[in-house]
Amino acid sequence: MSQTRGRYDFCIGLVLAMSSSIFIGGSFILKKKGLLRLARKGSMRAGQGGHAYLKEWLWWAGLLSMGAGEVANFAAYAFAPATLVTPLGALSVLVSAILSSFFLNEKLNLHGKLGCLLSILGSTVMVIHAPQEEEVETLDEMSHKLGDPGFVVFATLVVIVSLILICVVGPRHGQTNILVYITICSVIGALSVSCVKGLGISIKELFAGKPVLKHPLSWILLLSLTVCVSTQINYLNRALDIFNTSIVTPIYYVIFTTSVLTCSAILFKEWQHMAADDIIGTFSGFLTIIVGIFLLHAFKDVNFTLANLPLSLRKDDRAANGTLLSTYDSFNDDEESSACLGETQSTESLSARRNGSLSAF
Repeated sequence: MSQTRGRYDFCIGLVLAMSSSIFIGGSFILKKKGLLRLARKGSMRAGQGGHAYLKEWLWWAGLLSMGAGEVANFAAYAFAPATLVTPLGALSVLVSAILSSFFLNEKLNLHGKLGCLLSILGSTVMVIHAPQEEEVETLDEMSHKLGDPGFVVFATLVVIVSLILICVVGPRHGQTNILVYITICSVIGALSVSCVKGLGISIKELFAGKPVLKHPLSWILLLSLTVCVSTQINYLNRALDIFNTSIVTPIYYVIFTTSVLTCSAILFKEWQHMAADDIIGTFSGFLTIIVGIFLLHAFKDVNFTLANLPLSLRKDDRAANGTLLSTYDSFNDDEESSACLGETQSTESLSARRNGSLSAF
């Protein structure tokens, strides 16, 4: 009976996690559209500390979509372990990338499509080899877990790093370095997932008729979650306003997933009982996702599609048949190409710095 119940909870958590990714992926597009409309109106941008987006209905539609996704995500964490739910966030990268190409005119080339495919495959591998967390069924058990010295040290480091990024690094480099605001969202997200897991247990106990409202941990978790989510929304808005959506989404996924997996491993001690093949599979799946995300954004400006493949093949045929240019002509062409490339790279470097692209670093 317990095995059947466990499988039923697994299926519910899986469906909720996938639904969450669809809603959250769509929310990025709606928010970005709203922020772009405000920029065209000349309103103070969110990246500069403005809050005019609160009057934009598209932004609110994106917020509601993200809220629906977070609710589904919240419920998924109550039914399934974090190491199953979190990797499925790669689907939001896929949804966001595809919708960006349709509604934001952000091109998704062949590299991007391969990157999306690799992200999905890597997530699948991680789900198959995901470590099983220790069973935590009551608030008292959760309280004991949260009081573990390892988790206390981890949470303290997260708070210190976040405060340094918010108070010191953000004002200086947040407008030019894409990692600043995204890192703030991601590391705080690790704590928010822990709060969600605890509140999920509280809700289960509440429906079971237990007096969870009298337990101080329930209110502490609710307050902590409110602070964490508010901070994440604020700095995610800034990142979306300044940088390209197709870059923000995958980088946010990588850092957020790493933070959550680390937090979950420390909090639930789930890696201690894993077999060697599961450990290798988990890391391999995550590295596959990182490679896919790298392809998704590193070559986003390269205009390469399936239609270009016949041209490449014809060039290879000419090379095989000895119809290439002479060595002297090739050398001259290389010199001219190098000069043009130098000018192009200089121009692209300046443009990348303005757009906050990773290629500027």
